Amino acid sequence: MKFFAFHLMPYADLDPNYTEHYDSAWVTLPNSYYDREKGHKLYQRYIDELAYADELGFDGVGVNEHHQNAYGIMPVPGVIAGALAARTKRAKIAVLGRALPLLNNPLVVAEEYAMLDTMTGGRLIAGFVRGIGAEYHSWAVNPAESLARFQEANDLIVRAWTETGPFHFQGKYYDFRYVNTWPRPYQQPHPPVWIPSQGSRETIEWAAAPERKYTYLQTYSPISATKKHLDMYRTVAWEKYGYRVAPAQLGWMAPVYVGKTDESAYAEAKPHIEAFVNKFLRMPQPMVRPPGYISLQSAKAIYAAKAAQTGVRNIDTLLEQGIFICGSAKTVREKLLASARDLGLGNFLALQQFGTLPYDLTIASMERFASDVIPHIRERADELVMA
Repeated sequence: MKFFAFHLMPYADLDPNYTEHYDSAWVTLPNSYYDREKGHKLYQRYIDELAYADELGFDGVGVNEHHQNAYGIMPVPGVIAGALAARTKRAKIAVLGRALPLLNNPLVVAEEYAMLDTMTGGRLIAGFVRGIGAEYHSWAVNPAESLARFQEANDLIVRAWTETGPFHFQGKYYDFRYVNTWPRPYQQPHPPVWIPSQGSRETIEWAAAPERKYTYLQTYSPISATKKHLDMYRTVAWEKYGYRVAPAQLGWMAPVYVGKTDESAYAEAKPHIEAFVNKFLRMPQPMVRPPGYISLQSAKAIYAAKAAQTGVRNIDTLLEQGIFICGSAKTVREKLLASARDLGLGNFLALQQFGTLPYDLTIASMERFASDVIPHIRERADELVMA
């Protein structure tokens, strides 16, 4: 199993009392809540945390893209990835990802990723996402076109990486007379592509297609929903496409906190994980999934899987549902090993910092995870192979 230190880069200094006046930390929360000096310090801190993950021996680090919110102040993840390219020596850099349907010109992603791949000597993992529903409000993009724009943008980018230019690309949404990418990617034929999702069947079937076999990541979901969607990927691959999925094709992202003891871990993480789910993730449902964003079939499945996540949530509910992993190193590795064995996955993305979790606790948890969790799970790697 490969282990990644994933980061959302939240605006950790958010005034928690914003909920007295606004119903979301996304789209409509005034940017008067943002302080430039605090933002400057947070960027420096977060880059340091990810660079430290490389020193600790994580297989990779992960960043992502969100717009106009306090949940994640990384609207252009390539900027952070570029900084990490200079600060890291060994770890893969996973940009998870760029929200392709929001772009008028997906070729900027082809160029950006090719640059990062070349700068790192082939350490880039190229993530493609559709972007959550709130992004479509922020960028005034028609959510009903999301899936089709996403798939066409992928085709354009992959062709830009792999075909000799210049050539003419003409699709429904994008028409470029001259496609001639400089530089070309370092990895051949192109960097590995990962698809983070919360369970859209259309996305799963598309990612599993034999001509792609993209790595599928289930993000921030109850363990039951995670298993359901990873199993769906395996079933689609076998029944529709006739091949068996390797563990390296599957991944899972979850927030993790490792303390000295179960009791101290619980007490230290509680206010920060609860702020994360109740303050930073707060948004009304129409903002999460605007009409047309996903099919009726996928909407029913996702709503059913997340039905228990409504209202104010606490740490006990998160632990019970397997959304959050917390405890001593022994407890965390046993929980993670059991989950990984059941899920049959090859990649785990640990959200090491969440919400308002301060630097000292983040670093301490990362160190314990790296020294007392990762090695023990790797020693028992044979247990993770599904029958």
